[in-house]
Amino acid sequence: MNFVRFLKDESGATAIEYGLIAACISVAIIAIVQGIGTKLTNTFTSVKTGLGG
Repeated sequence: MNFVRFLKDESGATAIEYGLIAACISVAIIAIVQGIGTKLTNTFTSVKTGLGG
């Protein structure tokens, strides 16, 4: 009886789903920040080159 109740219990599934969503959002944020960092590096390099340094 307890095993059947355990199989029907879905309360932990919600926590796992929220964890997966948070992980996906984290990966997306990291990718975006890395892309912005690369663009900023290129911009500052261009400014430095333009100033003759």
